[in-house]
Amino acid sequence: MNVKPLADRVLVKPAAAEEKTVGGIIIPDTAKEKPLKGEVIATGSGTKDEEMVVKAGDNVLYGKYAGTEIELDGEKYLIMRQSDILAILS
Repeated sequence: MNVKPLADRVLVKPAAAEEKTVGGIIIPDTAKEKPLKGEVIATGSGTKDEEMVVKAGDNVLYGKYAGTEIELDGEKYLIMRQSDILAILS
């Protein structure tokens, strides 16, 4: 499926949640911290007031509650505004 975000929206594939064990106890998926970084998959074209700074392939950090979770072809993605992105990792 091909998705093209509109305006200042960005499609991000979150990084996999890290597996953590505490004293031999495996933490279930529901208790894992949501990843706060991911890879930009697609971007909109921006608005007349906001130029798109991020581009496909960028690794980014975003806020804990940023974006809306969507599922495409069995994989989870986030769609968010560019302003929800905190930093681009280099």
